[in-house]
Amino acid sequence: MAKKNTAMNTGRIPLEFAKKVSAVAESAFRDGSMAEAVSPVTRELLKFWFAEPFTNRPLNFHEGQKKAILNAIYLHEVVGAANMAEAWQKIAPELLGAENGAAMAELAKDKYAYPKYCVKMATGTGKTWVMHALLIWQYLNARFESHKETRKREGGKPNFTKNFLFVAPGLIVYERLLDAFCGKRIDGSEARDFATSDIQSCESLFVPPQYREAMYGFLQNSLVRKEDFGRKVTGDGTLAVMNWHAFLSEEEAMSSASQSKKSPPASDDAKDILDDLLPAKPGTTGNELESLDAAFLRGGRLDFLKELPDLMLVNDEAHHVHGGTDDEEEVKWQQGIDALAKGKRFIQLDFSATPYEPSGSGRNKREDYFPHVMVDYDLPTAIRAGLVKTIVIDQRKDLTGELGSLDYNAIRDGRDVVGLSEGQRLMLRAGLAKLRYLEKEFSPLDAEKRPKMMVVCEDTGVTPFVSEFLRDEGLSEDDILTVDSNRQGEVGEKEWSAMKGKLFAVDKRDKPRVIVSVLMLREGFDVNNICVIVPLRASKAQILLEQTLGRGLRLMWREPEYRETKGKARRQLLEEKVEPCAVLDFLYIIEHPAFVEFYDSLVAEGLVGSQEAEDKEGGGTDDLVHSVLKEDYEK
Repeated sequence: MAKKNTAMNTGRIPLEFAKKVSAVAESAFRDGSMAEAVSPVTRELLKFWFAEPFTNRPLNFHEGQKKAILNAIYLHEVVGAANMAEAWQKIAPELLGAENGAAMAELAKDKYAYPKYCVKMATGTGKTWVMHALLIWQYLNARFESHKETRKREGGKPNFTKNFLFVAPGLIVYERLLDAFCGKRIDGSEARDFATSDIQSCESLFVPPQYREAMYGFLQNSLVRKEDFGRKVTGDGTLAVMNWHAFLSEEEAMSSASQSKKSPPASDDAKDILDDLLPAKPGTTGNELESLDAAFLRGGRLDFLKELPDLMLVNDEAHHVHGGTDDEEEVKWQQGIDALAKGKRFIQLDFSATPYEPSGSGRNKREDYFPHVMVDYDLPTAIRAGLVKTIVIDQRKDLTGELGSLDYNAIRDGRDVVGLSEGQRLMLRAGLAKLRYLEKEFSPLDAEKRPKMMVVCEDTGVTPFVSEFLRDEGLSEDDILTVDSNRQGEVGEKEWSAMKGKLFAVDKRDKPRVIVSVLMLREGFDVNNICVIVPLRASKAQILLEQTLGRGLRLMWREPEYRETKGKARRQLLEEKVEPCAVLDFLYIIEHPAFVEFYDSLVAEGLVGSQEAEDKEGGGTDDLVHSVLKEDYEK
């Protein structure tokens, strides 16, 4: 059993610190003092990203992304704090009173002893683009900036790096990062089209023209995937990508290898010495060349990163490993990071929409935020700005009055699932009704907009019964994609290879129409067309609820011609409390007590709507119509 420590007890104080950082960084940017304090390369990037005439382009960073980028640069180059405790002391000393001792006690731990920044941004608001910007900032400075003003501490060494390790929480996010850096797969093969990578396809936003050749050369020649660790030799820097379960297993292997090196063989016999030095011997069953290669590399795939003089670790979905409970996995994770950080200039960037540890229940429920949060762009702000879908609790008439008495758990015989409860069946029917309505409304306006429904089950024993029920309701086998996983939300490599093609193409294909999952897709599943969520998983864990909701937040109708209609509909639903003129970029959550309780505060703030009325034919797209160009329109 994993041991639990005392919770962090930091409360919301880190969010107050993040607010102060945003204020001082924005002020320094506006009055020009930041430009004077940063390197010439950084100065060029800041102008290119955030100043006219460059911002007259069609694509720009939104306010939340700008805050995250500015705050990181301000802390690192302007404040120049060696760690977050020092940053708190320099920027917000008023937050360090005795009543906030828990935050300082947490910051005093060894795991915060180096520059370590946490970006809190709502799901769907573009955390990956912030990662790209900060990667570009570090790499270009490390490669081109030798100006004496950029040399900080440590004997005058520059405070930048060309070496990066991106760690994803699982296969979904890992695949997303490869898409972002290398481009999309070509016809489902292992080959990728670099022109579709984020940084090149959006080069007018990310990279000034004079730096593009160098940046693209780095991305194409220096990326190391998890299977290439220790095998691929890179030139000018390293961009390594792996999932954190592999990172944990590597850390264990490194520890084992380290222990074996410390312990000499028990005898002087030549055979014993060879057995101790060689991981395996050729000629033995199972010791083919590939197996010998893998055995030799085991425990050493991260060794080349340990030997680098500097490194930036970028940790996506960081809530997995930064809670204050210090459970077994977190301890292993931190030991691995400590091994990488030792003896080098080391920077850590954490990204999460939910960087907190939940504790207590009922009135005593609270969230203790990680003390290195340095920017907070939350869901309410993103909703008001129209950067994510508008959330609607779907209170259908067939559920009204019955909600509190419904059983949301599957029917079981002992531990075995034997069927769906009536409550689950009602919710699935409500979800299908909403999906069919959206399909009917959207198709005449734009046949390429394909709304999808996601069903989140309580465990893998339930998913076959959900699929069977959906077929009984008229869906075909091809309409349903079931994504089963183990208790950690992972699948095997073989199953993953067969699944990922369908999964990442759901926006572009008519089928599947419904995705059924348990934990596998709780994060990093970044598609745009999830418009209906049926939460059969009756969890009251706030993080899990936020992650579930996050799967549908990304905008589906991004084109500027829809902006006015979407804004009007959002105001009608959330502010005027009347029937909206359209449902473009509405995310429907089929009513469930766990969600209703969780979103009470957002409903009170006017950030979440509810609908009880029947769906009105023709009421989904306002007065928008699809028009086509006349033949020979050029004349």
